[in-house]
Amino acid sequence: MIDPTLARSIRLVGFDVDGVMTDGGIYLGAAGGQSFEFKRYEIQDGLGIHMLRKAGIRVAIVTGRVSESVRLRAQELGVEDCAQDPNGFKLAGFLDILERHNIRAEECAFVGDDFPDVALLRRVGLPVAVGNAVPEIRQECSVHLSRHGGRGAVREFAELLLKARGEWDTTWGAYVDERSRVEARTETT
Repeated sequence: MIDPTLARSIRLVGFDVDGVMTDGGIYLGAAGGQSFEFKRYEIQDGLGIHMLRKAGIRVAIVTGRVSESVRLRAQELGVEDCAQDPNGFKLAGFLDILERHNIRAEECAFVGDDFPDVALLRRVGLPVAVGNAVPEIRQECSVHLSRHGGRGAVREFAELLLKARGEWDTTWGAYVDERSRVEARTETT
């Protein structure tokens, strides 16, 4: 459960990728002299991110790997803030995002699963652990999700946060209403 006052103060939600937005598995391969990396993303998690953005909450992706897959997923979800560090250092990228948008760390939530996330989890106002987070990470967090990364954890958190803010019903209702309209088609002869 998230305190409603704290929930309403959140202006940005940051997500780790491997083990949070994905199940942590990475598929590596090569063909025709090119290397490829693939990740599996949960479709319902993407809708959770859409709902957060629809409610006016900025979303950021912060990862300690550089991956074209992550860039494509961020673009697909309309997430403008995506920090990828090839050496696993996430804090600087996260702080750059906050500075760019004039957001304090206390006004942020971050969802993580493993040791590279500790520096961020210790700074934000709402630290969150996915269901598959290592025990040390769970100890750092005030919210413990039941769903695992890549298996609905992002969506679970989006719903928890929006419900605590009193915005869930309005947000999902607006989403359904938008997609329930049938636009008039004009025929040409």
